[in-house]
Amino acid sequence: MTALPETKSIDLEVSEGWLTIWFNQPERRNPLTDEVVAELSNVLSAVANNRDIRGITLRGRGGVFCAGGDLKAFSTMATGPRDETLAMSDQIGRLLAALNNTPQVTVALVEGAAIAGGLGMACCCDVTIGTTDSRFAFSETRIGITPAQIARYVLQKCGYSTGRRLMLTAAKFKGGRAAQLGILDEVVDSVAALEDAERAIRREVLSCAPEAVAQCKRLISDIVGLDDATAIAYASASFTDALQGPEGAEGVASFLEKRQPAWHVEVN
Repeated sequence: MTALPETKSIDLEVSEGWLTIWFNQPERRNPLTDEVVAELSNVLSAVANNRDIRGITLRGRGGVFCAGGDLKAFSTMATGPRDETLAMSDQIGRLLAALNNTPQVTVALVEGAAIAGGLGMACCCDVTIGTTDSRFAFSETRIGITPAQIARYVLQKCGYSTGRRLMLTAAKFKGGRAAQLGILDEVVDSVAALEDAERAIRREVLSCAPEAVAQCKRLISDIVGLDDATAIAYASASFTDALQGPEGAEGVASFLEKRQPAWHVEVN
């Protein structure tokens, strides 16, 4: 397995082919500092081609998911060189794109709060699960800025009309409402139930072929907006490459032989 980078602001745990990334600055409500953004980017880059890592979960220590951007740093940048602010925003944009496109299935477990950029991180994940009392806010326009880099992932997660309204009005809401809006895929009543729901997702993902999952994520992303002829050709190539590859052969054989495929992992 590829070695994971050393980190200080986030904690990394690997178990049964699953990587859990913990935001680990609870005394500051787990902000997206420059260090956090850089370390997250390094970790995602390190595991991108590692099919031993089958899924990735984002969580926050101290009962808080992520409070978003580092407002102390924003205060300094407000009067600083424009190039430095552009570079900071670009770095966050690249992280969000990497999270959105990572080949593994990604899960956000939200408790406490997911604010602004932290909420954007959750919207990049394939599955978002939160507690009923978790708090969400698109706070940017309230403090005179825009939800710049997270905007396209918010629209992707909950749709254009809903996302537009939420971001324009700096909406604040809790877990139950977040599920109604499409921000959360599942809402639960406790941290124990949050972990049970994630365990169920792990079981499902760990029964799937890792390269097929990676190719499926690429297909979902790439096929949007293609004309019919291009989409049909793209899908045909995706299907044929998978079926005629080693996972396709193993998957069909295991089904016919009534056994688990080689990639199946039992989750405790």
